[in-house]
Amino acid sequence: MPTSFQQTDQSSNINALAEDVRSKWGWFLLLGVILIMLGGVALGNLLVATLVTVYYIGALILVGGVVQIVHAFQVKEWGNFFIWLLSGVFYGLAGIFAFMNPVLATEFLTLLLAVSLIVAGIFRMWAGFSARPRAGWGWLVAAGLLALIVGLVIAARWPVNSLYLIGMILAIELIFEGWSFVAVALALRARRGKQLV
Repeated sequence: MPTSFQQTDQSSNINALAEDVRSKWGWFLLLGVILIMLGGVALGNLLVATLVTVYYIGALILVGGVVQIVHAFQVKEWGNFFIWLLSGVFYGLAGIFAFMNPVLATEFLTLLLAVSLIVAGIFRMWAGFSARPRAGWGWLVAAGLLALIVGLVIAARWPVNSLYLIGMILAIELIFEGWSFVAVALALRARRGKQLV
């Protein structure tokens, strides 16, 4: 059982750590402002933002493929070796394809997004109706309906919306992320000097 001296020492360590984080509020604010500015730039150049996102995803897939190929040679059993090798080769080819034809990759990703939203919306609505006697089931149905509608709107405008949709999602995400960092910075600044425990 901790003594009062140990509790006081732990409290002072926690308060010192909290104050150290609070003293960095300016960095949170700077990061938030930079993210908002990047989101604004992306919003003004949706095609470029979409292509940059596709290249980023392609690079991640390509790296994942290389890692899986390297891992395949670490596996001792032949059956598992071929599974990992084929998986890595397919990942690598998908990454290379994203670099070679980013417009077609964008169309594929947009269609994948639409189908994912439609399927997720249907499952959420089904889960909400299945939970109907419980409180809150309506919110689950509403969230599913919203996902379904967004998925159908994206699918209805496909492939025309492929050139700007992913860039718009990136821009909105950057702006919201930036505002959240600004809010955290202002909250940290307001709490400077106050004890946490």
